[in-house]
Amino acid sequence: MTAAVMANGNWDPALSRLLVSLEEARQALPSSEEEFGFLSDLLQSRELHALVKVHNKIVSKDDRFYPTLSNSMQIALEVLDVVAPRAPLRDECRELFQLLQRPHLQGLLCAHDAVAQKDYFPRLPEIPLEVDEDEETIKIVQLVKSNEPLGATIKTDEDTGKIVIARIMHGGAADRSGLIHVGDEVCEVNGINVEGKTPNDVLKILQNSEGTITFKLVPADSKGGGRESKVRVRAHFNYISSTDPYIPCKEAGLDFVRGDILHIVSQDDAYWWQARREGDRNMRAGLIPSRALQERRILHERTQQEKPEEAENDDFDREEVATYEEVAKLYPRPGLHRPLVLIGPPGVGRNELKRRLVATDPDKYKTPTPYTSRPPRQGEVNGKDYFFVSREKMEEDVEAGKFIEFGEYKGNLYGTSAESVKSLVSAGYVCILSPHYQALKMLRTPQLKPYIVCIKPPSFEVLKETRNAAYARSTFDEANSRGFTDEEFHEMTHRGERIEFLYGHLFDEVIENADLSTAFEQLVQAMKRVETEPLWVPASWVQ
Repeated sequence: MTAAVMANGNWDPALSRLLVSLEEARQALPSSEEEFGFLSDLLQSRELHALVKVHNKIVSKDDRFYPTLSNSMQIALEVLDVVAPRAPLRDECRELFQLLQRPHLQGLLCAHDAVAQKDYFPRLPEIPLEVDEDEETIKIVQLVKSNEPLGATIKTDEDTGKIVIARIMHGGAADRSGLIHVGDEVCEVNGINVEGKTPNDVLKILQNSEGTITFKLVPADSKGGGRESKVRVRAHFNYISSTDPYIPCKEAGLDFVRGDILHIVSQDDAYWWQARREGDRNMRAGLIPSRALQERRILHERTQQEKPEEAENDDFDREEVATYEEVAKLYPRPGLHRPLVLIGPPGVGRNELKRRLVATDPDKYKTPTPYTSRPPRQGEVNGKDYFFVSREKMEEDVEAGKFIEFGEYKGNLYGTSAESVKSLVSAGYVCILSPHYQALKMLRTPQLKPYIVCIKPPSFEVLKETRNAAYARSTFDEANSRGFTDEEFHEMTHRGERIEFLYGHLFDEVIENADLSTAFEQLVQAMKRVETEPLWVPASWVQ
């Protein structure tokens, strides 16, 4: 890196010399590799180089940049006084009068004067250097106060009663300064001794401060912290920091909604992680509840809200408390398509959507041939309509875990084998499945990498209106061709809510089937994204 810097003719020579000197004195310096690396990276950063260039231009004596005036704003005001009486009469005067009153022009003139007078804000006061020999080693840190939070929280140390830095928010002002660290003891803020004060007292001092804030700190034994982690997670719950009574600092909270991808930059705190929303240009991280803390909250909430008699047969799946799932980008794989899994309650329209999708390209979309223990009916072909096997053989394969789903209907077993799905994927087809929702855990594996779409029913009123208008036939009664009953509509909506509650964290997409044509178009668009765009998947799938 040093050679590359030196080879760059535009690099500031003073920075280059300083970097070379640093490299030469590396072994003699009483610093750790981490400290040396930080200083080396700083000297090579484009940001520092740009700042030095700006500084050199401002302090340069080059006549090309030397201002001819340092009081242009005052002159502009004087011109206004001269022009004002003539402005109503002459067009040129009126135009000049209006121009000189525009806030953008006045702001430009003020900025010009500030540079011309070398009046750069903020002016940092001189740092006091006198230190009593009996005192501990201290450091004086000055930060410029702006609309941006300082990016640090404080607490009272339980053992000493001192005010200490509890955490540094990654990307915040304190973090960017590189001068404040977790565990530093706060002695003074703007000359005010904080001994015996509470964290709230110190916050009030900070809130009432203007311009610069000067901290007198006793350095921590260890700087702690460290580099940002590269962990990304998908959130499975909504979070609003302003309504969280337990967050250490509401101003430092990060709000997000279910499905957001978060970049977890620090997990040092057992209860409060630091994170950014993926793609957010704001470099300052925010506080979010950790996985352990959120799991405790969800479990507590469930025990308070739901009575034991309200539990249903599939509640065993609730032992998995969905909070965050670590994810990574999965890029489309030519010739190797992700299986499409359609989940939803009976009667919601999954089979019709599957039929329409296969019809768009039968050479691309395929459904696996199911297995059954019943004998073939007239006209049925083994291997095409079903694989017909004995009940004993099927029970044996079920016990061996060879079926991703299976069930019994009218005394006969039915099921879909994992091998049949893998065969279609290996052959380059898009395999479409519409299994029972409890099969999701067997399907959602690194080997299959399925794209899971939940087909959910609309509200009861919309469901009843749209199905009756389309003369939809009930799927609950094979013996008679009839419409759905209100009881069946209620069962469908209830089961849809239950599926989303139990398995919503496993879905890649949710499509509401109020209108079949609209739902089908959404499904087609989803398949295009799967084939052309990198998408977030469980991190274990790409490792």
